[in-house]
Amino acid sequence: MEAKLQQLLCISPPAPLYFMSWRACNFCMSFFFALAAYVQINDPDAGIWIVAYLIPAALSFLVGLNPPITENFIWKSLSEMHMYMCSMVATLWGWYLLRYAKNSIFHEEEGREFLGLVIIVIWLLLCRHSGKYLGGYRLSIAVFITVLPFITWLYYYINKELRASWPDHCRNTI
Repeated sequence: MEAKLQQLLCISPPAPLYFMSWRACNFCMSFFFALAAYVQINDPDAGIWIVAYLIPAALSFLVGLNPPITENFIWKSLSEMHMYMCSMVATLWGWYLLRYAKNSIFHEEEGREFLGLVIIVIWLLLCRHSGKYLGGYRLSIAVFITVLPFITWLYYYINKELRASWPDHCRNTI
């Protein structure tokens, strides 16, 4: 039935290179989220942020192992619940930053937390139904989003002036 639908809509199954690239992106994002959870250790509210990053790390790792897992009820439920929670907190932080931010959002701790939540939400949205529907457009966005946090982290690591105004618990991370 599904093969006939694909033929009718002229959808060709994704090439093996697509799946390998998608799996690699998920393993990289799993590593990124795990690293983000690790650097939260010295944060005053570490417990919340460690859990916030470990859930997408585990979900991404599972997608890297088996992309069709995104159609599993437990995976979908956990990802959607986490995505909604992150969206609500990101909305609150965004409103707070819009009203009260004194500096660039990168200089505000809430701004960095906001960006982390946005990355989580976007990544989980990309993962939805990726076991069934994986195309070049989704894969291109995934590669971009996979590379972006690592480049940003490297930029912060190299640019010591940017980190000078950060609190001690933010400056003493990786």
